[in-house]
Amino acid sequence: MRVIVPAAEGRAVKVGAGQRVRVTDLEGGQVGDLFAFAADDPAEQLSASHTRAATSRLFPAVGEQFVTDRRRPILTLVGDTSPGCHDMLIAACDPERYRALGVTGFHASCADNLRRSLASLGLATPRTPQPVNLFMRIPVSGDGRLSWLSAISRPGDAITFEAAVDCVLAVSACPQDLVEINGHRPTPLAIDLLSDHEHQPRSE
Repeated sequence: MRVIVPAAEGRAVKVGAGQRVRVTDLEGGQVGDLFAFAADDPAEQLSASHTRAATSRLFPAVGEQFVTDRRRPILTLVGDTSPGCHDMLIAACDPERYRALGVTGFHASCADNLRRSLASLGLATPRTPQPVNLFMRIPVSGDGRLSWLSAISRPGDAITFEAAVDCVLAVSACPQDLVEINGHRPTPLAIDLLSDHEHQPRSE
């Protein structure tokens, strides 16, 4: 099953334990904010900070697990055909972020996209967890400074996860068009729920 995530919007899907799900950058250069929630208790959420503690890494690598705020595995990164740049440091964009960048009036945000996508499944979260920012390129220099660079994922590049537990996965095609991360032009993503027989390349 394929779900298209339109540019600057979000979508959520239910994923069963052991099922694989692929997120594809359809046109290239697009960041996707990934969130995951335990199906039996959505208050338990994928936690970037707990994952960093579990893996002792700033950024995810194929074969490693993402854990929740209860330190329980929720997703495993099983395949990545992109250049491998994914961020676990930056918060989801929200209305306050755009106001700080000088926006007046409404601007789509990953925080709002998460809320709307969960609502489509009858779910809600009282806060916006820190996402895993797929395809987002935020290198850390030796002195600790961050650089906000454009995504270098190519059309068709994809990252694949396997669910460790029944969960709800939400993806926002980040609406950010005021800094460089999406090349100032948000584009769509796709979520594919994969059947057992579909081939899963680990990496390129």
